[in-house]
Amino acid sequence: MRNNSLSRTVVRLAAALLLGALALNPTLAQQSAIEEGMDYTTLKIPQAVDVAGKVEVIEFFWYRCPHCHALEPAIEPWSKKLPRETNFRRVPAVFSDEWALDARVFYALEATGDWARLHGKLFDAIHKEGGVNQRGAAYIAWVNQWLGKNGVDVPKFEAALRSFSVESRVKRAAQMSQAYALDGVPAFAVQGKFLISSSQTVTRQRMLDVTSALVEQQRRLLK
Repeated sequence: MRNNSLSRTVVRLAAALLLGALALNPTLAQQSAIEEGMDYTTLKIPQAVDVAGKVEVIEFFWYRCPHCHALEPAIEPWSKKLPRETNFRRVPAVFSDEWALDARVFYALEATGDWARLHGKLFDAIHKEGGVNQRGAAYIAWVNQWLGKNGVDVPKFEAALRSFSVESRVKRAAQMSQAYALDGVPAFAVQGKFLISSSQTVTRQRMLDVTSALVEQQRRLLK
């Protein structure tokens, strides 16, 4: 009887310790609940990462995607809470010539030094001021007009838009969109191994939680 009582006490203590650990570490709780095939996909061919010794996190997006726009306000505060061993970056997905226009805008703004100041504002304007309804040359004309109103040197931006450097980066983004087997955006990739797609997760917060859990998993492997 004493042995049975002792066993039950040990089990209860172990359960209490586990619950305490999950309460103190929400990421651990998230990680314990995620499931491959349901919450994320393991890439058949792992992709190279940009920075060795850090966990790479990529957000794939499209400026004219309403779901990406809805997620954007959560990205900045979430990314700032990622472990310091994380390298977070954005990559514009490219599925067609129309999507490539937004990739050119993204990389041209980086080239002119205006991206950090205007990324969020441009995202908002595209969806709230009519840019989302434009296509082709009309879209670029709309972007140029908006940028001019917001302090951008438009001739400098247009030169960057047509530059070899930006064109090379757009081609690379298109290659990555294919290599990561994207089926839509927004999507996150972790350490060139895992893809978290909006077609899998039921909420935007779930996407961030699953991504955070995989980052923590990969961060521990770096040690």
